[in-house]
Amino acid sequence: MLKKIKIGNETCQKRKICFVVSSIQTVKAFLVDQIRALQVRYDVSVVANTDDLFILKHYGLDIPITPVQIERKISIWKDVKALSALFILFRKNGYSVVHSVTPKAGLLAMAGSFSAKVPSRCHIFTGQVWATKHGFKRFLLRKVDTLTSILATHVLIDSHSQRDFLVIEGVVSREKSQVLHKGSIAGVDTDRFHPSVEYRKKIRRSLSIDDLAFIFLFIGRLNKDKGVLDLAEAFSKVNRQVRNSCLLMIGEDEDNLAEMIYNLCRPCRDKVHLLRHTESPEKYMAASDILVLPSYREGFGVVVIEAAACGIPTIGARIYGITDAVEDGVTGLLHTCGEVSELVEKMTYCIGHPEENKKMGQKARERVEADFTTKRITSEVVKFYAAMDRSIPSKSC
Repeated sequence: MLKKIKIGNETCQKRKICFVVSSIQTVKAFLVDQIRALQVRYDVSVVANTDDLFILKHYGLDIPITPVQIERKISIWKDVKALSALFILFRKNGYSVVHSVTPKAGLLAMAGSFSAKVPSRCHIFTGQVWATKHGFKRFLLRKVDTLTSILATHVLIDSHSQRDFLVIEGVVSREKSQVLHKGSIAGVDTDRFHPSVEYRKKIRRSLSIDDLAFIFLFIGRLNKDKGVLDLAEAFSKVNRQVRNSCLLMIGEDEDNLAEMIYNLCRPCRDKVHLLRHTESPEKYMAASDILVLPSYREGFGVVVIEAAACGIPTIGARIYGITDAVEDGVTGLLHTCGEVSELVEKMTYCIGHPEENKKMGQKARERVEADFTTKRITSEVVKFYAAMDRSIPSKSC
């Protein structure tokens, strides 16, 4: 039964949307503003692997959360149970749209909603785990993404270069897929992420870093695909030339790389700061001079535009995803992926050209304000839903 709402003099049916994610953190990080905007015309609910069914109330979202145990790792028995639970849920609630984010959630949600005959099924690709894999593992994971795409009626991709990659790989068709505006899954809240002299002083003081020191920042999971070992090796070489430089790395140590990072930076270990987690990345961005993302795979590189909003440029690997987020020579610098010597060159250049570095940071902030604000991306999502809505039979808002 579709709920009725009245907008102006028009009474229309309020369609039901279900967002499916593996972790509720995905909703908190990317979907809050979009759900809030969609609630005006749609009845929105969320499926996630969580026991806290009221967590979104902290964000002013009074929407139902259904717990389903969707694991990131492959577990045949748990995956079959999750698929069965999703199918029953979709059939029972009569959703007009099922929208999934992240690979495992995507496969299960698209398979379940296809079987339940949900009219619109949308999955968003935000990067491919298999991009750096080889052999059978790459083949299998690529086929999983291909199947997800086939089962979906609509495919969103969070960067244009990633879309090109997926089309070439035969995972998606150009006709079925699209990128909203210039890319990004959710954009950046420029009220939260902004330059701040106060944060710059406070964070540096808390880490005992000199006000004049040049800080290279990395934020993300500490794993080999993120290029953190390349960064550690590069920083060690840079610091030999410029002692008043520091490396600040923030993120969960997924591959237990901390000791390897410290060993690579043994001569300058006191200049390396590793933090496991922060709820306030914007403060560390404002305190730093440049973000470094030597990643081997990225969907878009949200951290790049968050840093840009804080007024700092990025040195990034020239790979799909990052090339959308960094305008080479304007909002940052790109280097050949895996080439440590070239990374050293770019890092050294930025230290030696502080005015150019500052100018790139200013340009980066301007670009975010023009193309990547949360407001802009949310508006594009609402337009996307309006267009998708028109393809579903019967009257809607």
